[in-house]
Amino acid sequence: MKKQFWRLFRRILLVLFILILLYQVWLAAHIWWWVDHNPASSSFMQDRLEMLQDKNPAAKLQHQWVPYSRIANSLKQALIVSEDAKFVDHDGFDWEGIQKAYEKDLKKGKIVSGGSTISQQLAKNLFLTSKRTPWRKGEEVIITVMLEHLMEKERIFEIYMNVIEWGNGVFGAEAAAQHYYQVSAAQLSPEQAARLAAMVPNPRYYDKHREAKGLLLKTDIILSRMKDAEIP
Repeated sequence: MKKQFWRLFRRILLVLFILILLYQVWLAAHIWWWVDHNPASSSFMQDRLEMLQDKNPAAKLQHQWVPYSRIANSLKQALIVSEDAKFVDHDGFDWEGIQKAYEKDLKKGKIVSGGSTISQQLAKNLFLTSKRTPWRKGEEVIITVMLEHLMEKERIFEIYMNVIEWGNGVFGAEAAAQHYYQVSAAQLSPEQAARLAAMVPNPRYYDKHREAKGLLLKTDIILSRMKDAEIP
């Protein structure tokens, strides 16, 4: 009886291992494809669309892909300053930033800062949902490593700027520029770019509270540091 149990247990483990391995291959295949092809959507975009359509079945996302060359350098600089100052140099993880975030969370007694890099944020946006699961962080790490090994930094940044959320149903730099300023992503001024970058951590809130004091303060800080940003 015991032998049969352990034989069955080993078979179940083997099947689970094969399924997990196949899923990683599926992820890697998608990332490899997106080296030269633009993703039409992301897991997070689909998740948000479903939430919007629960309230309004006719709801649609605001999203339009634009190539890297048609996004203002000011927005690239602002995002680097705001989200990941060491983006061009790290391997996908800012270990110093992670340590500082951990110490800050430890002091506060709760999670108040993330320390996620642009590559990690893209990993979450492309494949993961907003639901927190025990294995979510581990999957994020694996996807981040895949992104960094299969894509150039410029390509990671290009996709990131085209899929991140910038408001209620607003995704990507072009839709954000049109939504807030009625201009294209290529026409954004440094001030407008800094404001958009400041919105990234909480875009739906700032979509409704565009003159929030915290947003204005962070915009000024980003604007003052943009000239030092190193973009890919």
